[in-house]
Amino acid sequence: MEYQTFVFDLDGTLLNTLDDLAASTNYALRTHDMPERTVDEVRRFVGNGVKKLMERAIPEGLYNPQFEDTYACFRQHYLVHNLDTTRPYPHILDMLDGLKRQGKHLAVVSNKFYAATQDLCRHFFGQYISVAIGERENIRKKPAPDTVLEALRQLGVGRDGAVYVGDSDVDIDTARNCGMPCLSVLWGFRSRPFLLEHGATTLIDSPLQLLE
Repeated sequence: MEYQTFVFDLDGTLLNTLDDLAASTNYALRTHDMPERTVDEVRRFVGNGVKKLMERAIPEGLYNPQFEDTYACFRQHYLVHNLDTTRPYPHILDMLDGLKRQGKHLAVVSNKFYAATQDLCRHFFGQYISVAIGERENIRKKPAPDTVLEALRQLGVGRDGAVYVGDSDVDIDTARNCGMPCLSVLWGFRSRPFLLEHGATTLIDSPLQLLE
């Protein structure tokens, strides 16, 4: 594929983070005497940042008087336990290594909070990815274009020749808002029918396809 810059989503695209997200969600819910959620429920809740994940997981969401305490509990637990089971999907490291050898520009843009995005990218992809941007208070998160455009700025490149790679409807909308093509991956948190229903135009079923 003739792209020079690849901007990746993180959860469900480069890393399988689902079990750790579910564990921290349920720890926070359990700590505050709330019903726990299944892994499949958490899978449906992710994609718009961890605050939205907890808003969906907590009964009555933001209107629950314990929301802020439960959300804070999640964040504290996840920062300690985000490496318990999280791993790159198969062939992700081979793909990143190949793109790097080809001289491509690589970045990660996630709706995960900033500290966790930085920690995970540094741990798993430090030799490949130098620009990793998570949710920050002073910049609109995806699907707004702000974080992707900031990543391109830090890479020192423009949108020409750039592509966004993600696993969700949020990623499709983000790419559209940035005026960039989107490659929707089939190994992540969303199914082929879901992605097609939400406007996916190009789907890939192996990271190694990015090297073709």
